[in-house]
Amino acid sequence: MTSFLQFINDSGVVGWCIMLLGLGSLALIVERANVLYFKFGMNTDEFMTKIQTLVLARKTDEALVLCNQMQGKPLANSFKTILEKADRDDDTIFQAHDIAMAENMPHLTKRLHYLSMLANVATLMGLLGTIHGLILSFAAVAQADPAQKQAMLANGIAVSMYTTALGLVVAIPAMIFYSFLVSRQNELVEQMTEKCGKLTEMLTGSHIQSLSRQAIFPDSIGKDTVAAGKTTPPPSNRAS
Repeated sequence: MTSFLQFINDSGVVGWCIMLLGLGSLALIVERANVLYFKFGMNTDEFMTKIQTLVLARKTDEALVLCNQMQGKPLANSFKTILEKADRDDDTIFQAHDIAMAENMPHLTKRLHYLSMLANVATLMGLLGTIHGLILSFAAVAQADPAQKQAMLANGIAVSMYTTALGLVVAIPAMIFYSFLVSRQNELVEQMTEKCGKLTEMLTGSHIQSLSRQAIFPDSIGKDTVAAGKTTPPPSNRAS
């Protein structure tokens, strides 16, 4: 550990800046990996099958309950937004689909692009350190006393190599993890797009009837009809 800190210290200010970039990259990798692989992970095919069965059986309320049980997952939240408009007309359902995608898609894609940026900046900072080390070396050759020239020249070359190595040590793993995380992100986005499209098509194609008072309160309306029938006077049998 001491030798590593000495290595960073010998690389100068640029080296410490690269280390800060490395810590930021590590934090971002851990956060995005936890979200994309664990927090948002789910068996989408099984979930879609359950929702499809409930929707075709006209059990929209139970489908909403199932979505609430998986609250926090973008696909379940999208399904909930769409199912809440299941009894409306087709245009409203399509609008709910667009709203669901707009609300939940950013949860999958946010902050990941910063990882690529940090990797590129680390590489450029390594290049900057290389140039800084070369400047120190040239200054040693041009201006230093002969007794100090060798030490200053070696120090300049060391700074150049150290910062270059640090930049690559940070950038290479960051780009590798970025590739894996982007692949997982695209997979989740494609799943959401496909499943939400299928649910919307299912709802617009099944022609679920709009809710009415008779559908919500069938017993009370039946009683009102019977009561109205009892109070209506029977037709007169007298001949006119």
